Amino acid sequence: MSSPARARRRLAAPTAAMLPRVGDSLSFLYLDAARVVQDDTGVDAVIKTEQGAQRVAIPTAALSCLLLGPGTSITARALGTLARHGTTVICTGSGGVRCYAASVPDGMPNRWLEAQVRAWAIDETRAAVARGMYTHRFGDTAPADATVAQLRGLEGQRMKALYRLLAQQHRLRPFKRSYDPADWDSQDPVNRALSAANTCLYGIVHAAINALGCSPSLGFVHTGTSHSFVYDIADLYKAELTLPLAFSLSDAPDAEGAARRSFREELRLFHLLPRIVADIQDLLDPGDAARQEDAEDAAEELVHLWDPVSGTLDGGINYGTE
Repeated sequence: MSSPARARRRLAAPTAAMLPRVGDSLSFLYLDAARVVQDDTGVDAVIKTEQGAQRVAIPTAALSCLLLGPGTSITARALGTLARHGTTVICTGSGGVRCYAASVPDGMPNRWLEAQVRAWAIDETRAAVARGMYTHRFGDTAPADATVAQLRGLEGQRMKALYRLLAQQHRLRPFKRSYDPADWDSQDPVNRALSAANTCLYGIVHAAINALGCSPSLGFVHTGTSHSFVYDIADLYKAELTLPLAFSLSDAPDAEGAARRSFREELRLFHLLPRIVADIQDLLDPGDAARQEDAEDAAEELVHLWDPVSGTLDGGINYGTE
């Protein structure tokens, strides 16, 4: 199938399946091989086909995140309209597996960023989130009073056990995780494939974090890098997504290339992105009833004031008489 035909198929009229909705009315749309422009009525994606240029309307009012893949361009007017509608625009690699840059709208709510900062700033809550990440991956298998250091040790034991199991299933010698960019070619195919697949996963997680308005820098388990939170969240899915893929490519002549292609082609991007967002929300604020608000109310642009005694106060009120 030709590139224009593939692009035309991807840009069929948006459906509910293409625009899954999660908490905070977040919805995602991925485009590639298209030019995003503003016309008299809204924002369109223009694609070139053998029959000429075709336009597909982009539902900006219902869209929280637009991911622009390879072969896309966007005009300043279209970018301004998306910003006015509160849509985050992210430049990605093919299939959304890399995250290169993001444009966050000025009026984007910061509720989840504040939740992240509150949980990160206090040792007790930071440890609670770290425990939640462990429970998400391995179930409630750690002692109730386990420290972060103990959780780290338990996580290491479980990952080694998973490595042994996958190595046995694929009839490989015992596997040891190794990553050395300076000596890439000497690494075994499984390690090269795993590094490539993990990089793809980091891009999707980074896009979800940006769409939610959280900081990729404030990690709960990882620290010291601008992608600490990305690595935290990506770890939740490696045992399910990247590890089995990497071991399945142990005999591939181009393991890392095959990993990127397989991850891009087989991963159901529009199922994973909302899942990541929901998992982040659950980790940062478990059981938050506000996530169940009506989508229209959740998208409403509100500005509040903060008070160290009273907490959140209504904005738009003159408190000079108090």
